[in-house]
Amino acid sequence: MEEKKGEVVLFGTWASTFCTRVELALKLKGIPYEYVEEDLTKKSELFLSLNPVHKKVPVLVHNGKSIAESLIILEYIEECWNTTPKLLPEDPYQRAKVRFWTNYYDQKIMARLLPIIVSRGEEREKAIKEFNELLKAFEEGINKDFPEEFPFFERKTLGYLDIVVGTTLCNYEAFHEVVAVVFSPEKNPVIMGWVKALKNHPLMKEMLPPHDKLVDKMREKYLGQYP
Repeated sequence: MEEKKGEVVLFGTWASTFCTRVELALKLKGIPYEYVEEDLTKKSELFLSLNPVHKKVPVLVHNGKSIAESLIILEYIEECWNTTPKLLPEDPYQRAKVRFWTNYYDQKIMARLLPIIVSRGEEREKAIKEFNELLKAFEEGINKDFPEEFPFFERKTLGYLDIVVGTTLCNYEAFHEVVAVVFSPEKNPVIMGWVKALKNHPLMKEMLPPHDKLVDKMREKYLGQYP
């Protein structure tokens, strides 16, 4: 049954890839929703009441009930709206594999970006090397586990892993401009091919933040430089 627009509200902020994940999933599923841009420097009392534990975006409110954490929200959307396109495979084993690599991506690969941001010189070079080792293991693992589906070249529908990876890695040019070059077509041809294909998906194009605006935000956040 189609939900009314007022029954689904997403609290987020435009520069958060975690929020973009949720908004992209809602759009893929064709779920009407209201979007509320939250000022993270001055969080509203309503928002804090919806996520009192972590006090972070995104927060999805469905029929007055709030759900926090982007991966949990994605799974909630998949379970609550049992409509096509499916974000997760039907087969339990394949679903488990998707969840495994998604967690690996968030907990290992994404976690290695902060050491790159805060380090300089040899420390940064070491951090980038460690990032690329994790990225290589990720690439080899999903290529082995999903040989017919990875990378996203022929498929027309985005899946759970596409959403998680695409909303972050598709912004790589802004990160490279502000912080450092962490991967390249020469070192990571398969990942770069996947990212290129994801960036060409119409909904991904629609949801990704403007490059220049994101660069300004990153400079402000990481370097203390204001436009």
